[in-house]
Amino acid sequence: MSSAAPRGADLRRAGEALSGGLPPLLVAAEHLAQSVLPGAHGRRRSGPGAEFWQFRPLMPGDGITRIDWRRSGRGDDVYLRESEWQAARAVSLWVDSGAAMGFSGDAGRETKSDRARLLAMALGLVLLRGGERVGLAEADMPPRAGRAQANALATALAEEPRAEGEHGAIDLHAAPSGGHVVIFSDFLGDLGSIEAALALAAARTMRGILVQVLDPSEEAFPFDGRTRFESMSGHLSFETLRAGDLRAEYRQRLAERKDRLHALARQSGWHATTLHTDRPAAEGLLWLYQALGGSR
Repeated sequence: MSSAAPRGADLRRAGEALSGGLPPLLVAAEHLAQSVLPGAHGRRRSGPGAEFWQFRPLMPGDGITRIDWRRSGRGDDVYLRESEWQAARAVSLWVDSGAAMGFSGDAGRETKSDRARLLAMALGLVLLRGGERVGLAEADMPPRAGRAQANALATALAEEPRAEGEHGAIDLHAAPSGGHVVIFSDFLGDLGSIEAALALAAARTMRGILVQVLDPSEEAFPFDGRTRFESMSGHLSFETLRAGDLRAEYRQRLAERKDRLHALARQSGWHATTLHTDRPAAEGLLWLYQALGGSR
């Protein structure tokens, strides 16, 4: 399988000019985040925080220092003023930089790497707007809050991956204990890396999401007749005269791999999903946001 033609320098320069010098990835992620989740909001539960949430009637055991006398003065009942819980989580993102992520089955379709980085950036923006701390699972990019962190994430994620192999080795040692992690990969390589990462995460009480990003041709295996397959790094190749005969076995093995991935996630208390590059990115972002919201 070969990747789509690289985006031209002219397109990159045009995008940077239109965005006022901001990384094109940040501009695209801003648009995606705004179209899916236009209003950042808190986590709608009572707890420490500065933002008002609701009034509720006084109950046995409540402290009188929390009584809102102005609201209570409107009637016969006594009300407490509650704030919205705003304790920020630490969320670390990891995006596979392996050569295999550079694959696209169609010249007009973005690569798996492009989609993964776009989703990671857009998710980071939404979380930052909600008061969370977000970073990369790297020693020099720990989770932080604020707009400056959004710019730093965009700069790091916009860099072209420097692939050293077909798949990157997942390393969560720099992610903070007790935090959340979102891992983007095609997970088509050795699953030993993810097994080790999840074991480390369990030992350090980290939870998160496994996001498998695939090109639709990797699902359908539309190849037939004489076909030559090459790895994105060029180190592996395979040629067959009857590619169609491999379709059923290929699909079965892919289904088994997905089942294994979901099983690993369930055993660790994580979520897992498969997203495709021919589907709207907005669908994936909304699913990720909702899944992360439910993994507190």
